[in-house]
Amino acid sequence: MRIYEEISKIRETVRAWKQDGLTIGFVPTMGYLHEGHKSLIDTARRENDRVVVSIFVNPMQFGPSEDFASYPRDLEQDAGLCEDAGVDVIFHPTAEEMYTDGFCSYVDMNGLTTELCGKSRPTHFRGVQTVVLKLFNIVTPDRAYFGQKDAQQLAVIKRMVTDLNVGTEIVGCPIIREKDGLAKSSRNTYLNEEERKAALILHKSLEVGKALLESGETDAAAVKAAITAELETEPLAKIDYVDVVDFDTVTPVEKTEGPVLVAIAVYIGKTRLIDNFITCNAL
Repeated sequence: MRIYEEISKIRETVRAWKQDGLTIGFVPTMGYLHEGHKSLIDTARRENDRVVVSIFVNPMQFGPSEDFASYPRDLEQDAGLCEDAGVDVIFHPTAEEMYTDGFCSYVDMNGLTTELCGKSRPTHFRGVQTVVLKLFNIVTPDRAYFGQKDAQQLAVIKRMVTDLNVGTEIVGCPIIREKDGLAKSSRNTYLNEEERKAALILHKSLEVGKALLESGETDAAAVKAAITAELETEPLAKIDYVDVVDFDTVTPVEKTEGPVLVAIAVYIGKTRLIDNFITCNAL
């Protein structure tokens, strides 16, 4: 396995693979990898001849009061996981390599980015789309793999690829959870012991909403109310949002007909966590 910081080196390697007729699977990450990332890598390994993982904490997708400086980083640990999983190349650029002096070009979107996380993080998805399109242009993968935990991001990237005619297939992969149900996340490391226990309320509340839907409830407001009531039983939980939206357009729905995304964002202490489920096997 090789680790490249320079765009020119990863492009040279990819060009040689393509000349040999090899397919490329790509897993873009911000590092501090866990079993959720590994599941993406494993899927990419099964479906492609070569696998590239990017590790880049993208400053553009963090707001001014968010956790860019403190976001966990451990390249040695990440490299070990990648090597064990059969990754061929890690692309680990610096911010200066990705955003040269005078950088002023961005990718933006209307609609899909204004709901859910977009309400409290208005510049976040512009940063995500910009860096992902740059990475796609650098790696030119046949397929790219994204986790369902960041479901709005998955929907946004799918739309961007369609709208801009990017020749990469976007593959969504299921949420990977701890044994007690907490969705795997690099930000879980911020939680102390008490907060870690309190964070279980996210999965518990979604299970309440899922059970209600499975019982035949179709009123989105009733589902939101049930999830909210369950979240409010945890004193350490502060709700950012609870919403039921169309999976493809990320617009709120009144009735849960067709594929819908039931998504929540909750602060446990100072740590903002997200979780969701999707109906009708929409992935």
